[in-house]
Amino acid sequence: MLVVIVGAGSVGCSIARELLSHGHELLLIDPKPEVIGKSGLRGARWLVGDACEISTLREAKLQEADVVVSATGDDKVNLVVSLLAKTEFGVGRTVGRVNNPKNDWMFDDSWGVDVAVNTPRLMTALVEEAVEIGDLVRLLTLQAGVASLVEFTVPEESHIIGLTVGSVDWPQDATLVAILRDEAPITPSKDDVMESRDELFFISTIAAEDELRALLSTPKGS
Repeated sequence: MLVVIVGAGSVGCSIARELLSHGHELLLIDPKPEVIGKSGLRGARWLVGDACEISTLREAKLQEADVVVSATGDDKVNLVVSLLAKTEFGVGRTVGRVNNPKNDWMFDDSWGVDVAVNTPRLMTALVEEAVEIGDLVRLLTLQAGVASLVEFTVPEESHIIGLTVGSVDWPQDATLVAILRDEAPITPSKDDVMESRDELFFISTIAAEDELRALLSTPKGS
């Protein structure tokens, strides 16, 4: 898979390092030539230039990329690159880094962003996931804000304890995809019985989250 990463700072280089270790082909674009030597990356191709310029993206042959990752520290740059990748070069998949949470609402398909990675929000979600029991926590937003990965830790007073997965009338647009129990992941089947402190992971539409939250938060005996 050919991945183009715009922005060779610490975030962009970390992503590149991981992708190279997985055997992917990498091209990094950055306006500063000195980042090439500082990166320590081996096996990646480089292009020095401004990725907001069509000429730079043409030189990069962006139309050949499977994924474009906009990982700069400037939200304006990340939005422009994502939009150009989609509209001018027909790239199938774009990932945009959100630096300022206030700009999160712009990182959607209207700006050509397929997946927005909001690091502050993700860290907040992970903190909440670690301490919140009995409430639904959104971990990731998927498909440009259409769906999400959410987590629910089953409290001791939950009405779903002792029920099988197949006996619960889950919302139509929410799917239980994993159960984490005693630090071991379980692929849920209809016969699995849910226990206290189980961590339930769902793929849900944003619209179905409230329905799922209402179902899971119903106390025992209600």
